[in-house]
Amino acid sequence: MHETATTPILAASELSVRYGKVEALHGVSLEVCRGQIVSVIGPNGAGKSTLLNAVMGALPPAGLAVGHIRYGGEDIAALPIEKRVARGMCLVPEKRELFASMTVEDNLVLGAYRRKRAGDRNFLDQLDTVLELFPRLAERRKQAAATLSGGERQMLALGRALMGKPDLLMLDEPSLGLAPLIVKEIFHIISALRRTGVAILLIEQNARAALQISDYGYVLETGEVALSGNADALAHNPRVVETYLGLAKKTA
Repeated sequence: MHETATTPILAASELSVRYGKVEALHGVSLEVCRGQIVSVIGPNGAGKSTLLNAVMGALPPAGLAVGHIRYGGEDIAALPIEKRVARGMCLVPEKRELFASMTVEDNLVLGAYRRKRAGDRNFLDQLDTVLELFPRLAERRKQAAATLSGGERQMLALGRALMGKPDLLMLDEPSLGLAPLIVKEIFHIISALRRTGVAILLIEQNARAALQISDYGYVLETGEVALSGNADALAHNPRVVETYLGLAKKTA
């Protein structure tokens, strides 16, 4: 555990999500501490994205979540997504949801909109930091987001999220569809974010890459936590190795 990871910034307990008669999550409990990277791995359809959306308050209207979600020691289960964002939570969705016709710089500035709206005169104080963290974005700051490669779009999605100075950053499949070398670069950047003190909840199918940079991990299967523990211990767990790391090991 990272030295700053002392008190959970996020604690979900007995979280269940139902879509009509279908239960997508059942009794899931997890914690994320400040300055810590926590990964949730598992197969397609395990409920990983549903978990993030439930924590963020972004479930579709048909979804019903029950359970407890505490953020910064406060029960936020009844709070709308806007108020969760205002408290420092940020979700980077799988589809990235950039404004394709706008420039890289304008997309980044939009990431700080909440801070500007709250009256923060220094709402753009993260711009130089983000451009330093992502040199390619600095090179392309006047280009339309639509002209970026897949890896650059993921960088832009991460950079836009960081403009809001979140305390909890939730990432949904950041490596999806990216070439191996770009995946390595993205995970290197995510790992470096730990030094800023931001807490990161990472949903990822690339179990090997996720566990390498994480402090703690959860294995989600059919909507339930099947395993959890220190990330290094999980990476050497025979069941995890056989089910989630075997193929990655062969193709690495």
